[in-house]
Amino acid sequence: MTTLTKTKPLCAIGLMSGTSLDGIDIAVLTTNGETVSKFGPTATAPYSRKLREKVRSTLGGIGDTSGAEALVTEAHIVAVRTFLKEHGLNAPEIDLIGFHGHTILHRPLIGKTWQIGDGKRLAQELSIDVVNDFRGADMEGGGEGAPLAPIFHQSLAHALEHPLCILNIGGVANVTWINQEEMVAFDTGPGNALVDDWMLQHTGQEMDAGGTLAATGKIDQMALKELLSDPYFSRPTPKSLDRDHFSKHAATLLAKKTPADGAATLTAFTARAVRLALQEFPKPPRQFLVCGGGRKNDTLMQTLHRELGTQVKSVENVGWRGDAMEAQLFAFLAVRSRYRLPLSFPTTTGVASPRTGGRLLRATHKTKEAAGQRT
Repeated sequence: MTTLTKTKPLCAIGLMSGTSLDGIDIAVLTTNGETVSKFGPTATAPYSRKLREKVRSTLGGIGDTSGAEALVTEAHIVAVRTFLKEHGLNAPEIDLIGFHGHTILHRPLIGKTWQIGDGKRLAQELSIDVVNDFRGADMEGGGEGAPLAPIFHQSLAHALEHPLCILNIGGVANVTWINQEEMVAFDTGPGNALVDDWMLQHTGQEMDAGGTLAATGKIDQMALKELLSDPYFSRPTPKSLDRDHFSKHAATLLAKKTPADGAATLTAFTARAVRLALQEFPKPPRQFLVCGGGRKNDTLMQTLHRELGTQVKSVENVGWRGDAMEAQLFAFLAVRSRYRLPLSFPTTTGVASPRTGGRLLRATHKTKEAAGQRT
């Protein structure tokens, strides 16, 4: 393995396809794994309807997972090639790709997490070294495998007023509480997935854009109370969730509701679950900075403001790119992995001690790393 100096910044592409099933986020970072020296271009490559339906059919680790993996991998290859061409970049300029893959199963209580995507093929096709399997080592060390964003959030937020929270609302919502070097992180509960699935089933739309339907509905307080009684909320932190953890219960409770009332109740569920998270922080945060697709839902953002009783702002207010942060995260983690820096910590995933991770897949076939040995 090539010896690297940990202070040398590397140029990395991060790839993230989230549980919202919307597409592939792509971002370039130049970083030494501790600070970011340059933010490069970003883009999103939407999933085709065919790919979205194929991946959806495998959620829970069922169905044609190998077929879905092949399609997901091909979509990433095409997305990166297109991105490089559009931004005038060449493969030799990129040191690493951080490839998360698409999560189809996450059940930390039984030690299982599954992200589909063929990192070896990605490296071969693009002629760029790939780091993937970011969660495996953490789970082997007793961690939940998620969330992995806290160390990146801490790096971004070093100059902001502390303590603060960074709330990512994707398919699942997760929070990072930061006070200088201190971090607490966990999945708060549902993010957009429940509302998205409700909308698809009841309206044929893939999301409640802007929260406009939820804004016209009435919250079913009894159903909300029942959803909040889920044992997940009494589990100690750190903790993490599968995308569909609440799905069956929510569908049963809201079966007879109008589309608007169901959307209103599920939107309130996301916000109320975040409020429950407040009791887990050592000190009250001065503000919540929100990233992920949920920040575009005006009804959700207004509800969060009422529930949390503090400032709730989009990350764009501090100059960050909310649509790109998870992709940037995996570029950052790829470099940290290459330098064997920790990706997860006892207070963020529950791992026994700070743990590095990731699997390095070489673009050539001449090194033992091509076999997929962990870095």
